[in-house]
Amino acid sequence: MTTTRRRVVLVGIGCGDPEHLTLAAVRAIAGLDVLFLVTKDRGDDDELVALRRAVVAAHRPAKSPHREVELRDPPRPWRTAPDYHNAVEGWRAARAKRWERALGNDLVPGETGVFLVWGDPSLYESTLSVVAAVRARGAVEFDLEVVPGVSSLHVLTARHRIPLNRVGGAVQLTPARRLLEAGMPDGIDDVVVVLDPGTTFRSLDPAGLDIYWGAYLGTPDEILMSGPLDEVADAIAGVRAEAKARKGWVFDTYLLRRREATA
Repeated sequence: MTTTRRRVVLVGIGCGDPEHLTLAAVRAIAGLDVLFLVTKDRGDDDELVALRRAVVAAHRPAKSPHREVELRDPPRPWRTAPDYHNAVEGWRAARAKRWERALGNDLVPGETGVFLVWGDPSLYESTLSVVAAVRARGAVEFDLEVVPGVSSLHVLTARHRIPLNRVGGAVQLTPARRLLEAGMPDGIDDVVVVLDPGTTFRSLDPAGLDIYWGAYLGTPDEILMSGPLDEVADAIAGVRAEAKARKGWVFDTYLLRRREATA
């Protein structure tokens, strides 16, 4: 029986490598009617949009037409706002209003709309929260499906050929902002840092710490560096600055690992 309800699918696409998609992601892309392309307010993400289109081209039948709807993000006020959490909530609310209009106007009942989400939709990514908020409002009715993806932290550890966790140890995932405020957490020897606008690792006491760093993971521009933090921090900062100047943007993440004591 054919459904008359709209269907929205959030598809985790990894970090840019079309081969990192799951079979479920490939099926979702093959069955889409509308591709929603979320773009930044600064308009400097043409390469990221091109990567999304490349993923679709790699996994969708060439003769299957679909429509594209661009969703330009509202400005990100938390860069300068004194209250970070309120600024983020306000931004998400503005995003939800724009997306609600698009889902109501550009997705016909019975069609499937797809959002291609970097990494995994449930890991430090706001698309799921915003779409869920739109759905909860009830102005536009649709079924929601989430397809998990390969996250940057999994690509990072795979590229460095290291396990994410150590025997009996905990792993903490944190935005750089919290690391800057509190430093390395007590009792946690492995910390994955995301959303770092700069080089927060340079603010730490490097004694006993190793770093496993990666930028543009899963893309042809991938950069990997690792070693004792006190020996490689400045080199990583220099490479990062050069890459950002060359490309205009940088996506990176890193694992900070306390070195095990030797007898």
